[in-house]
Amino acid sequence: MTTTSTLTDGILYITLTGDLIGSPDTQQLLHSVNEHLGDAVTNCAVDLSAIRYINSTGIGVLVSLLTKFRSRGGELVLINPADHPKKMLALTKLNNIFTVTADQAAARQQLAPAAS
Repeated sequence: MTTTSTLTDGILYITLTGDLIGSPDTQQLLHSVNEHLGDAVTNCAVDLSAIRYINSTGIGVLVSLLTKFRSRGGELVLINPADHPKKMLALTKLNNIFTVTADQAAARQQLAPAAS
């Protein structure tokens, strides 16, 4: 899995590519997010459109990220999950917990009121 992140207008945007299955990559993702939390970032959007496969460890990472941001008074949204992640979110009923948006613009609109 590869991870890219950008910080724009107080929102951390993370794009994930490959398989979200627990490995040193997920630890790197969590470390990267923790570094940004030190910058007082409270809102995050995670683009899952290029994730081919996600397992229970990957789901756990997403839940962990959601918890981190909500505990700081912020929010995390998922952007356009690919088919497999979307099915896993529905199967685990986490689609009722996570906010899912179609694209980055919709994510920004969702998070902007929370950032104000």
